[in-house]
Amino acid sequence: MDVSSEIVHALLPLFLTTTLGLSVALVGLVDGIAESTASIVKVFSGYISDRMRRRKPLILIGYSLSALSKPFFPLAGGLALVLAARFADRIGKGIRGAPRDALIADVTSPEIRGRAYGLRQSLDTTGAFLGPLLAIGLMVLLASDIRAVFWVAAVPAGLAVLLIIFAVNDRDRHHGDSEVRAPIRLNDIGRLDKNFWRVVAIGAVLTLARFSEAFLILKASADGLPLALAPLVLVVMNIVYALGAYPAGALSDSLGTNRLLLLGAFTLVAADLLLASSSSLITTFLGIALWGVHLALTQGLFAKLVARVAPLALRGSAFGLYNLVTGVALLFASIVAGLLWEYLGADATFLFGASLATISGLMLVGGFRFNENS
Repeated sequence: MDVSSEIVHALLPLFLTTTLGLSVALVGLVDGIAESTASIVKVFSGYISDRMRRRKPLILIGYSLSALSKPFFPLAGGLALVLAARFADRIGKGIRGAPRDALIADVTSPEIRGRAYGLRQSLDTTGAFLGPLLAIGLMVLLASDIRAVFWVAAVPAGLAVLLIIFAVNDRDRHHGDSEVRAPIRLNDIGRLDKNFWRVVAIGAVLTLARFSEAFLILKASADGLPLALAPLVLVVMNIVYALGAYPAGALSDSLGTNRLLLLGAFTLVAADLLLASSSSLITTFLGIALWGVHLALTQGLFAKLVARVAPLALRGSAFGLYNLVTGVALLFASIVAGLLWEYLGADATFLFGASLATISGLMLVGGFRFNENS
């Protein structure tokens, strides 16, 4: 599914701005609404999977909905259909996301869980850079016809659904803490202690600093990257991300998460400062590579932290709540980033991100550190 989604994702910002003639502010709005929708849906998919004690049905529904949304991108003639297709695609992601992360926790022991989430991030990201690579080849083969490339993207999406049907199995879960309540109940929220909310707070601030990757594509395009090579932005970022995610997860099992998260925060600061000051493709791609380092150092570790601090019976809901808060943060970040770009320029967008990444680093240096033995 990542191959399919990333083919679309790599070309969608330029499809919106060049083919459809929309503003950068609307690019931020589309991505922000789509990703926040996914995160809100994750709250309920996590709860339902906890209640059912089964993960696979929701994972299958989520992948199927995303696959069905793909043909609507090449059919779009304006903002409405693109937004609807992106909305459906991200609802599918939201449905499958929390049950998938909870299933990983169900089938791994705590001492190797950092490696498990790191491996999941690496495999996800491998598909995420293969998609843009395929998009580059298709753009060359199809004479930069973005709509034709979008049609091809529907094929790997269908294959992903078949893999879920035939290759993924649930694990029976029997445990003493069998009570599972709706995630919107105050009693459920109260069962998640301050350690969980520390994870959420750091994750939210870092998400505010790390707006949609669509802005990386627009930045490279503004600095002279040809249309057919636009997916190269995600190729570079995701290669770095894939190579770094598993080692970061393994190191967190032995060295702890605090140092790695702090390094990740200040790596994002460096990336944003490079992107804000860049006027050449070499410097821009160095900033994009550092963005990938940041993702490798932080994303798998947050999944590990959520799994560590959440009660087993509420693990799916905890992943959902975490993704809800960070998704709302991403909506705000992407809208603000688009408006800053539209009215003050690209530099202001990346300086905004650098400021918030600095705040998250200072939070980690201060009181928002995590007990490595919890």
